[in-house]
Amino acid sequence: MDAQDREHRSYWRWSKQDFFPEESFVNFASYRKALSQTCPRLRDRILDRSTQTKELVELKKESENDMKRCLNWWDLMWLCFGSVVGSGIFVITGQEAHDHAGPAIVLSYAISGLSALLSAFCYTEFAVEIPVAGGSFSFLRIELGDFIAFIAAGNILLEAIVGAAGLGRSWTSYFASMIKNDPDFLRLHVNGLAEGFNLLDPLAVVVLVVANSIAMAGTKQASCLNWISSVVSAGVIVLIIALGFSHGHVSNLVPFFPQGASGVFAAAAIVYWSYTGFDMVATMAEETKKPSRDIPIGLAGSMTVITVIYCLMALALTMMQKYTEIDRNAAYSVAFSRMGMKWAKYVISICALKGMTTSLLVGALGQARYMTQIARAHMIPPWFALVHPKTGTPINATLLITVLSAVVAFFSSLDVLSSVLSFSTLFIFMLMAIALLVRRYYVKGETPKSDLHKLLVYLFVIVASCIGGTAIWGSNSGGWIGYIVAVIFWFLGTLGMQLLPQRRAPQLWGIPLVPYLPSLSIGMNIFLIGSLGSEAFWRFFICTAVMILYYLFVGLHATYDVAHHIAQESKVEDGKENVDRGLS
Repeated sequence: MDAQDREHRSYWRWSKQDFFPEESFVNFASYRKALSQTCPRLRDRILDRSTQTKELVELKKESENDMKRCLNWWDLMWLCFGSVVGSGIFVITGQEAHDHAGPAIVLSYAISGLSALLSAFCYTEFAVEIPVAGGSFSFLRIELGDFIAFIAAGNILLEAIVGAAGLGRSWTSYFASMIKNDPDFLRLHVNGLAEGFNLLDPLAVVVLVVANSIAMAGTKQASCLNWISSVVSAGVIVLIIALGFSHGHVSNLVPFFPQGASGVFAAAAIVYWSYTGFDMVATMAEETKKPSRDIPIGLAGSMTVITVIYCLMALALTMMQKYTEIDRNAAYSVAFSRMGMKWAKYVISICALKGMTTSLLVGALGQARYMTQIARAHMIPPWFALVHPKTGTPINATLLITVLSAVVAFFSSLDVLSSVLSFSTLFIFMLMAIALLVRRYYVKGETPKSDLHKLLVYLFVIVASCIGGTAIWGSNSGGWIGYIVAVIFWFLGTLGMQLLPQRRAPQLWGIPLVPYLPSLSIGMNIFLIGSLGSEAFWRFFICTAVMILYYLFVGLHATYDVAHHIAQESKVEDGKENVDRGLS
C-alpha cells in the first residue's frame, strides 16, 4: 500500500487486513504451509538481527503518521521523576529499616541506586544513538536478534500490564486508608472467587482509565501536567528531609549495621523497586527534539538526583527514630506524628497518591510506545502500531494496555502481582547490559570470527560467575572463598573482554568504563533476581512458556514474512537504482 492510499484511510478500522496482513495468514492453507516451515523460520529469526535503518525508517511506516517531536530535557527530567518517585519510598523504607538494614538503609538505597543508574546509562547510550519509540525492544532486536527481542517484548507487555494494575490497586489502598484506616474499605468482597482474586477494585479501573485517557490526548499536555505536579511533590520531599534533619538525632544511627552486610543487601533487593520506571523515558526518544542533548540530561541526570534524594530521605527517617521504633507500614507519618506534626500524615499520603498518579501517567506514555514498536515489527497485530493523525499518539496501543491492566487490577491482589513484575524488570535490565557489550565489541561483517567466539566466551564467564556468586549467597554456603572465586572469574571475563578491540564507538554519548560498568550491571541485576523467591521464578517460566507458544504459532510467521518482504523491497529498489545509473 502506498503513502497516498494510507492518507485516505480512516484511523478507526477493523478489517482482517489491519490485524493480520502477512502472507502466512491469508487463508488456512497458507497458515498450514507456514507451520510446516516452523523450524527453518525459527532458525532464521534466531540468527537474524535488525538494523538501525529498519527500526528508525522502515518500521515507522507502519504507524502511517509520525509522533510529534515536542519534548526537551526539562520534560524528560520530570517524566523520569514522575515515573520513578511514587509511593515506594514512603512504604518500603520503614519496612526494610525496621526488619533488615537499620540505619544502614541509606547504603541499601545507594547500592540499589548504583544498579539502577548503571542500567540507566545503558538505556541512555542506546536511546541517543537509536531514538525510536521501542526502547529496549528495538535495542535488543538490533544487538541480540529477533527471538531474544520477542522474549523481552513479552516481558515488557507483562511488566506494563502488571505494573499498571499494581499501581492502580495501590492507589485505592492509599485513598481508602485516608478515609478510613482500612486499605480494603473501597473494594468489593466476593466469596465465590479464589483468595487473592476475591477483592474487586472498581476505583483502580477508574484511575487507570483517567490516566491513560490523558496520555492518549497528547504527549506535551501529559508532560506539562506531570512536571507541574512533580515540582509540587519535590517541594514536599525537600520539606520532609529538612524537618527530618532538624528534628533528628545522630545517636539514633547507632548501631549502624544491626544485621551486618546481609541485612544491607537483603534490603537493597527490596528497595530497588523504588527506582523502577526510568526505562519508560527511553521510549520517548522518538518524540524528543534533540536526543543527543536531552536524553542524557533527562535520564541519567535525573536518576542521579533521585538516588541522592532517596538516600537523604532514608537518613532523615533513621535520625528521627531508633530503627526498632520505626513503624513498618507508615514510617514517615508515624515519625512526624510522634513529634507533634499530625498534619504530616495527610501531606505524605497526598504526596504518595500524586506519585502513583504520575507513575501511572508516565507509564501509560512509555508502555504504549513499547507496544507501538512491537506492533510495527508485527510481533503483535500492526493495528496497534497506528499513530493518530491529530493527537500524534498511539491510541490503539494505549487502549490495549488500558483494557488489559484494568481487567487485572479489578481482580488481582498486590501480592499476586509483585513477584511477576520484579523478575521481568530485572531480566530486561540484564539483557540491556549484555546488548551494550555486544554493540561495542561486535559489528556484523567486520568482527573476525575468532573475536566473536572470544566475546561469547567472556560473556558466558561473566554471566556464569554472577549466577554462581548469587547461588552461593542464596544458599548461605561456601563462605568468603566462594565469593572470592566468583569475583575472580567475573573480573577475568571482564578483563578478557577489555583486551578485545572495540568495533563501534558511541557517536554522541557513551557509558564510561566499558566493559566494567555494563559487566557490573549484569552482576547486580542477576544478584537481585536471585534474591527473589521460587514463586517468582515459576511464574516467570510459566509466562515465558506461554509467550513462546504464541511466538511459534503467530509471531514467528508474521515477523518472518515482514522481514523478507522488506528485504525483497530493498533488492528491487537497488535494482532500479542500478538500471537508472546504467541508462544515465
